[in-house]
Order: sequence, then C-alpha cells, then structure tokens
Amino acid sequence: MPYSVPDPKIFSCTQSQDLAERIAKAFGTDLGIVSFTRYSDGEFQPSFEESVRGTRVFIIGSTNPSSENLMEMLLMLDAAKRASARHITAVMPYFGWARQDRKDKPRVPIGAKLVAKLLESAGATRIITMDLHADQIQGFFEKPVDHLFASTIFLPYLKSLNLEDLTIASPDMGGSKRAYAYSKFLNSDVVICYKQRKQANVIDHMELIGDVTGKNVVLVDDMVDTAGTLTKAADLMMERGALSVRAICTHALLSGNAYERIENSKLTELIVTDSIPPKQKSDKVRVLSCADLFADVMHRVHHNTSISSKFLM
Repeated sequence: MPYSVPDPKIFSCTQSQDLAERIAKAFGTDLGIVSFTRYSDGEFQPSFEESVRGTRVFIIGSTNPSSENLMEMLLMLDAAKRASARHITAVMPYFGWARQDRKDKPRVPIGAKLVAKLLESAGATRIITMDLHADQIQGFFEKPVDHLFASTIFLPYLKSLNLEDLTIASPDMGGSKRAYAYSKFLNSDVVICYKQRKQANVIDHMELIGDVTGKNVVLVDDMVDTAGTLTKAADLMMERGALSVRAICTHALLSGNAYERIENSKLTELIVTDSIPPKQKSDKVRVLSCADLFADVMHRVHHNTSISSKFLM
C-alpha cells in the first residue's frame, strides 16, 4: 500500500500556550495534548497523550529565562524523538541565550552555540525562529533553520500610521543593519545612537549620530530587556528636536523596572510581538501577534513549498 503523509501535530510548551493556541487556530487545527508530571523538588516530565509515530511534529516554545523554558523544550523534543516522530520542528518565536553569540572576553561560554547543540541532540530536525539577536547563530546548527523577520508584521503597521518626515533609528551600532533595512522599505532617513557601557544593562554614555529635528522617529531593535537603552534614546531624541519617538522591538523581555521606565519616558509607544507572553499591560505597549506568520511558515514547511516571500529583510 502507498504511504500517505499524516497530518502534522502541534504541541506547546507551557510558557507559550496562548501563542501556540493562536498559531494552531491559524494553521487550522487544535493543539495536541501534553501532560506534565511535577515532582516536589521542581523536576518535571512532559508526556504526549496521543501518538506521534511517523508524523511531523511542531513543538512551540520560546526559551526566554528562566532556564526551565529551555529545559521544557529539550524534554519535549526528546519525548517526540523517542516516540518515533518522523520530523521534529522546534518552533521558537524567541531564541533565548542568543546574546552569548561570541566570546567577548576571556573565559566565557558561547551560550547560543551550546543551546543549538542541545536542541539538535534532543531531537530537533528543523528550527523555526524569528529575529535572532545575531544572524551568525544560524551557523551554529547542522539542521535547517528558518529565520523569520518580524518586519513582515511591523512594516504594515508603520505604514498605516502615515507618519510624515519619518526617520528610522538604531539604538546602537550593532543594530544599524536592521535600521537600514527598514529605511529602505520605508524610504526614510537613518540615525544611530552610539552608547558606551560599563556593565551589562547599564549605559554610561549615549550620543546621537544624525539629525532628528522635526522628525517622527522610529527606533528599531530585536529585543527590549530593561528598556534602559530605548528610553534613554527616546529622551535624547526629543531633546534634540524630534516630533515623536516610537520603538519597535520584536521580543519584549521587559525585565526589572522596564514598564516603569517606559511609562515615565517620552516614548509615544512601544510596539512588540507576542513571541514572549507580556508580564503586564501598559497603555504605551502595543502587541502585534506573530501567530499568522508562524502558522503560514509551518504550513509551507509541511507541504514543502517556498517561504522566501516571508523574508523582507
């Protein structure tokens, strides 16, 4: 008898349950059932409550800290491998530990590569993720990586604002490539912030390269953590004569007193995706869903069709 390809199955890690439900709905199916056994010391064990033998399995979960989120993804990948799934795709809207993409000083790990090797060892045969902190992380994998860009979500929203005298800004030198890519599609100018740090998450000095007088500025970054850089950049640009300052950041980590900083800053709004579940609500934070993007790409992957149209940058 000829072999028929079974329908794919989609499962979710606990931290991405809401997003996974939206992705599954957009895909046209229901989430698979996973149960968790938890021990009193904190150890946990996931279990697929339906057969995955011979199927394509998508496991959705962002790996933002705590490390339990990464461990949960690894255990679910291993469970799918040992249950004889045919293809196992780790769908990671946010790829955690990505800031450790190189040795920036002696005697430190390259955490992003370690995570890549762990995912492959656990059983992932493909990775789908969005806006990696550094493009080079794709090279840490021996398996296919579909690196999506949230620009496909943000650009239509920015165009809908109909902002005149638009200028795209990068909050640091490392993000200049991303800023130039956005400016190309929006036909706008670019300015760059130059910052110096004494330690992680602490800015010692910031300077602006470019003119923002009379401009509506949009800061572009891949993630926002403590919001120190964004809010300092927004305040600096308003002092230099900008009409308004918005920020688009794919991954909203928003740790520490980030929400308080955003509320007290001169940012008009912060636009993010739901790759990471929001910790609280804020009138200044607008969340755009990435569910349709991931559902579409997962559908194309399953049917072996091109996804190049999803790469605007």
